Amino acid sequence: MKPPLKKRVPKPRNPYVALALARRAGEHEKTAGARRQAEKQALKKRLAEQ
Repeated sequence: MKPPLKKRVPKPRNPYVALALARRAGEHEKTAGARRQAEKQALKKRLAEQ
């Protein structure tokens, strides 16, 4: 007869993560990736117009 399987207990959530995410919520400028993507799209649009 097999022994019963052990139930795994999930790790407790880090209470500081929610606070840190809430703190970053007020940014007013685009991220570097968003700016780079917008520049790339603008360049493609200008090249397509020519």
